Parts: sequence; C-alpha cells; structure tokens
Amino acid sequence: MKRSKTSKGWMQEHMNDPWVQKARAEGLRSRAAYKLMEIDDKDHLLKPGMVVVDLGAAPGSWCQVAARRIQPGGLLLALDLLPVEPLPGVSFLQGDFRDDEVLAEFERLLDGRQVDLVLSDMAPNMSGVSVSDDGRMMHLAELALDFADKHLRPGGNMLIKLFQGAGFMDYRKAMQAMFASVASRKPEASRDRSAEVYLLGQRKSG
Repeated sequence: MKRSKTSKGWMQEHMNDPWVQKARAEGLRSRAAYKLMEIDDKDHLLKPGMVVVDLGAAPGSWCQVAARRIQPGGLLLALDLLPVEPLPGVSFLQGDFRDDEVLAEFERLLDGRQVDLVLSDMAPNMSGVSVSDDGRMMHLAELALDFADKHLRPGGNMLIKLFQGAGFMDYRKAMQAMFASVASRKPEASRDRSAEVYLLGQRKSG
C-alpha cells in the first residue's frame, strides 16, 4: 500500500526532528526522554532509592531516564499495552492498564510497597476526532489518578500527560484536591502544535 502524502510528510518531519536525531545519537529510545529530563532537572522528582511507576512506558525512553536517576537502591515498575525491550533496573509488565486483571497483576509486583512517584505518558491510539480522542485520553488519566490515590505515599508526586481539551480543567481540579500543588509543564521537546501538556502534582495529601 502506498503511503499517503500526509504520512510521508509526517515521517520526513519526524526523521528531520533534531530531538529525534539527538535521541538516536545518544542511544535513547525516543525524543520523549528529553521531556522527562527537562521536567526532572527543574523539579527534582527522581532521587536514589525511590519506588517509581511508569504507566504507558513503551518504547522505554522514560524508563531509561528514571532507572538511572533512582539508583542506587531504586525500584522501577513499568506497564504498557505494547512490548518494551528489556532495560536494566526495570520490571516490565505488558498488558492493558484498563483491564482489572492486568492492574491486579501489576499491583502484585508492588508487593505492598508505597510508590514515591507515578509517571504517566499514556495516550490512546488517535483517531483524529477530538471529542473521541479527548474522552479516551481522560479515561486513561482518571485510571492513573485512581492508581495514584491508592498507591502513592503521602507526600509523593505524580507527573501525567494530558491533552488541553474537554475535561482538562476538571481533571486539574481533581489533582488539586489530591496534591498540595499542581503545575503545568510544557517541555521544549514537545512539538509546538501538540495539545499535550504535563500536569505535575506534588506532595500528595495524607
């Protein structure tokens, strides 16, 4: 099947993207690694010895960053519907976060530990229909917030990707009810035209 002009244009833009080229040169799995690096350099989220959960981990670029920064003594548990090639210091479970059985298995990996930091870069497969895409994105985000409510220790932090669309402000209010402070982050490695933004909740209430 021939590629459409749109897909060809996207691929050309992607290959010429300086962040993509930099990631390839530095052995990182995607440009998304630089988003987490920038936010962590600013907000100092990742520290040695932490228990960190990475939701929506594929292809593993956030894991590459986080696993290094929480050593020595850290534990990183990652989950995604897609496979992730093994990484040192990362325990990965492949499965659908929306599936109760998968979530229960992931919770068993925690083995009763409280989490210091929840990372979520999850996003649905995009249809191009904003109402549908926003709804599916918010569903994933709500599940991630519920996970944080159950497993994030008091004082812990959460960093999550969202789209600035329907439900965004309501979700931010829900985070504000759970965390002492909530801030928006738009790292340089995010494409300008992208509606994505990261919400950072700090110091979960007891």
